[in-house]
Amino acid sequence: MVNLIVAAALAVASPTIAPAETPVAPAPAEPAMFMVGDADTTVYIFGTFHALDGQTRWFGDKVRNAFDQSGELVLETVIPERLDQPIAATPGFRPPSVTPSASFLATTRMAIKAGRAQGMHVDNGADMVLRHAAEAEGKSVQGLETLQFQIDMFNRMPGAMAARAPSARSGSPAASPMQSLSKAMVDMQAAWKRGDQAVFVSMLSQLKAASPDTYRMMFTDRNDRWADWVRARLQAPGTVFVAVGAGHLAGQDSLLVRLAERGIASRRVH
Repeated sequence: MVNLIVAAALAVASPTIAPAETPVAPAPAEPAMFMVGDADTTVYIFGTFHALDGQTRWFGDKVRNAFDQSGELVLETVIPERLDQPIAATPGFRPPSVTPSASFLATTRMAIKAGRAQGMHVDNGADMVLRHAAEAEGKSVQGLETLQFQIDMFNRMPGAMAARAPSARSGSPAASPMQSLSKAMVDMQAAWKRGDQAVFVSMLSQLKAASPDTYRMMFTDRNDRWADWVRARLQAPGTVFVAVGAGHLAGQDSLLVRLAERGIASRRVH
């Protein structure tokens, strides 16, 4: 669930690409949501932000209606919530055979710290809000990936670049890595709230240039597999609410593009 946050950290860490300048003026919360379907099946595909400040009401109107119509919620993965519930107790879990690189772990910690500095927490994130609502209503909750798969993916992740601040404009002091990342987090949250995909396209382009293998593992390969999942799910009747990080719905390698390549057209409904 932290992949979009970590991707932002890796992208901003690139010393050759300046962060996108994005307006952050308050706007109504209208995060992007798409729909695919056929005569007897509807799949809503909602772009989430994994850590939010909780200050804007987004779970209403069209998003809430789509959720209420759905009989099941599908997240990227379903992780243990309770602090006293160890990951090792999760069915199918096995200890990793390798340890993530120190630089990757450092980047992850920096990303989480930058978000918390802006009042953004996973408990307020769209994924967790949706999960709690589904569980309260007795809806089925499942993951596109197992927790083990995600752990293995992060274990295989290439060593992240040493976090360095992007070059500052001439005559202005260079921002620290934490300042740059905090600004990127604020910009992305604001973009998510107004349904602006352009910021995520920019972030993904930076990540792809900075670490092509990381980009492929975190986005391209997974979007391809998820498109196969959606195509298979369309063979059974019903309405499903799929919630994945907003970055997976942006750019030339997005889940929506992969669906189009399989002849499955999507349309934006929010």
